[in-house]
Amino acid sequence: MADVRTDPEFDLMMGRNRGNWIRLRTMILLRWAAIVGQLAAIFVASRFYNLQIEVGPCLLVVGIAVVGNLVAMFIFPETKRLSEIENFATVLFDLLQLSLLLFLTGGLHNPFAILLVGPVTVAATAMSTRSILLMNAVAITIVTLLVIYHLPLRTELGYEIRMPSIFVFGNWAAIIIALVFLSVYSNRVTSEMHAMADALTATQMALAREQKLTDLGGVVAAYAHELGTPLATIKLTSAELMEELDDRPELAEDAALIRAQADRCRDILRSMGRAGKDDLHIRQAPLMEVIRLAAEPHIDRGKLIRFEENPDPALADAQPSVLRRPEIIHGIRNLVQNAVDFSKSQVWVEAAWTADRITLRIIDDGPGYPQHVMGRIGDPFMARRRSGTRGKARPGYEGMGLGLFIAKTLLERTGAELSFANGSDPFLDPAERAERSGAIVEVTWPRDRIDARQGPNAVPLGENQLILP
Repeated sequence: MADVRTDPEFDLMMGRNRGNWIRLRTMILLRWAAIVGQLAAIFVASRFYNLQIEVGPCLLVVGIAVVGNLVAMFIFPETKRLSEIENFATVLFDLLQLSLLLFLTGGLHNPFAILLVGPVTVAATAMSTRSILLMNAVAITIVTLLVIYHLPLRTELGYEIRMPSIFVFGNWAAIIIALVFLSVYSNRVTSEMHAMADALTATQMALAREQKLTDLGGVVAAYAHELGTPLATIKLTSAELMEELDDRPELAEDAALIRAQADRCRDILRSMGRAGKDDLHIRQAPLMEVIRLAAEPHIDRGKLIRFEENPDPALADAQPSVLRRPEIIHGIRNLVQNAVDFSKSQVWVEAAWTADRITLRIIDDGPGYPQHVMGRIGDPFMARRRSGTRGKARPGYEGMGLGLFIAKTLLERTGAELSFANGSDPFLDPAERAERSGAIVEVTWPRDRIDARQGPNAVPLGENQLILP
């Protein structure tokens, strides 16, 4: 089965160039809001508090932002999305415009200096790490320069409004800390949201593909329906030929043979159609058969996969029949793939069941999970188990995060609980480690969640439909 992570469609869906996600219209609306706020601040400061500020130059600076917005609105379409460079230039323009306005109104003595954090935070949610670092460097430089270079704020009587030096330093330090913290925080949260969205998209694609395999029976039924009309036509025509060839027995026999074979084709298709819709094997199968079906693509990959049964002694002869849900099959398949990829030579797949629970354990003889990632297993896009496992050990397969995330998500949808552990201490000498010393994944279901013979998910019993030869 093809891995969804290698598909061009998947790469396209992942939206690798996230810089193109922000629309120019969004930035224009944000800038209009900033312009309205700046004009209101200038009006209140000059009219209500009678501060002596350079109103003319301030309005000129605000006018530059207005002109920039109007140019963007009339030149570019509303649907335009910004590239990385265009987004950086837009945010840098806003940062410089606000900095110039602060230069005219007291620098860091102006309480609105904290607004310098805004453009940098916006940049951190949509830009690459390099662009964020460059934007932070520009912002920190501007904040530092505003401490020294600025036009003072003066009252109506001409007194200069100044904060004590220690408060100016405090403002400077607070703004610098806010710039760094909020940019890192915004970028981290946004990256995790994108990673989770991409992983969920991959999960949906994987489940859709598995569902297609399950729906093949329905496709057979559709073919049976569509071929019914031409077969009926053949049958009718052959019947007419038989009536017209009464005086030629040898040809009448051929026409009768055509009619008989048309009837046989009709019966076969009808039987296949019923099987595609009603065959109980499509919806349920013995537990070990479902496990073998899931592991089948990885059986011939050069690693020995051992299947073992460890039932409750009282139920040893009563292997449960479970639902053949796409989530179960694809989830187990991903877990087996991960074990095969990291194992040295062997993988053990153990199934156990009691009256209340069904448990599956997948163990390999590889290096196991590194201790520093044990608490994060199951999160999407983890890098890898060990730095040396790329290349020869896992050709064409990068990381284990997405595969385990898909498996965990799909299996949890069926009511399973997953736990991850190591068979032995990974720091032990190889000679001291037991045979089953690698990674262990344990999947446990409440039996009534997947049992196809009892409980709320029980499939009605009946005879499978015979497919005629």
